[in-house]
Amino acid sequence: MDQTAALVSLATSVPPHLFHQNEILAAAHALLADRYPQFETLASLFANTGIRHRYGVKPIAWYLAQRGWPERTGAFLEGAEALFLEVARKAIAEAGLSPAEIDTVVTVCSTGIATPTLEARLAGKLGLRADAARVPVFGLGCAGGVSGLATAARLAQSRPGSNVLMVAFELCTLAVRHDELTKANIVAASLFGDGAAALVLRAGDGGATRIEASGEKLWPDTLDVMGWSVDPQGFGVIFQRTIPDFVLENMGDAVTEILARMELSVADIDRFVCHPGGTKVIMALERALSLDQGTLDHEREVIADYGNMSAPTVLFVLERLRTAGLPKRSLLTALGPGFTASCVALRHAA
Repeated sequence: MDQTAALVSLATSVPPHLFHQNEILAAAHALLADRYPQFETLASLFANTGIRHRYGVKPIAWYLAQRGWPERTGAFLEGAEALFLEVARKAIAEAGLSPAEIDTVVTVCSTGIATPTLEARLAGKLGLRADAARVPVFGLGCAGGVSGLATAARLAQSRPGSNVLMVAFELCTLAVRHDELTKANIVAASLFGDGAAALVLRAGDGGATRIEASGEKLWPDTLDVMGWSVDPQGFGVIFQRTIPDFVLENMGDAVTEILARMELSVADIDRFVCHPGGTKVIMALERALSLDQGTLDHEREVIADYGNMSAPTVLFVLERLRTAGLPKRSLLTALGPGFTASCVALRHAA
């Protein structure tokens, strides 16, 4: 019997507060335009992202006040706990399981800090067993959905028959800053939203969609591409290079290299499932992967409906592709701090 991990279920959730892109632009203009002369030039970013609306854990008025670490952390814990419970329950129910049947929990998040970690805080409310293994993962950023899936798959494969729950959630909106008058901060304000995805994996007892292989590539001397700075106010976004240009120059060769280590080629892939960082990133991915413009249609729909939610975003794309019908072989890709490309190959039996 095939001992690779199978995708048993996949669910997504977003917090309750819906923000239309023009609302966010108006709020940003009110806060920043008088203090930052370049704002009017950069305001076009809000229209060029391809985003219609996105979601946040707090109402828009909350973000208009200055916030420091204690308030941001309090908002993170409150919002993350609600989102984690909702999406985990969905994925467990779709898998036909009870929470007590989950053997391992992998928690992926880079937008807040909690010790004890979220799955420990929520073990009682969720109904996890006291002996369930916990694997919290921090710092993968936008690559977290793919890298977290790869980690969860290896854990499932190491114990055939066990149930591994992976939850990827990010509350990107809590990092909004009023004090950092920079292009990077305007880019972040134009792009990021909150959301969560969860899935259950199991190896050894069949399953239509299997995690066939995974791989990563870390580029040297790229720590300035993406990340967080940390100060008394909280996290501050780092974008010091143009990511679409980096994708265009580097992603094609990286995917070819990763696929070769999987003993696959680009010709073996029926559908690329990509983390949609924004419209320009999607266009750069299509060019880098030699795809026809418009091929990454689900990616464009997800960025339009939810914005860039960091780690879980690519799993929102995968959910739509599952509904539409997975091809025989697909490759999930995402880029994150490091700077790193992460890939997971899925094999689907119709």
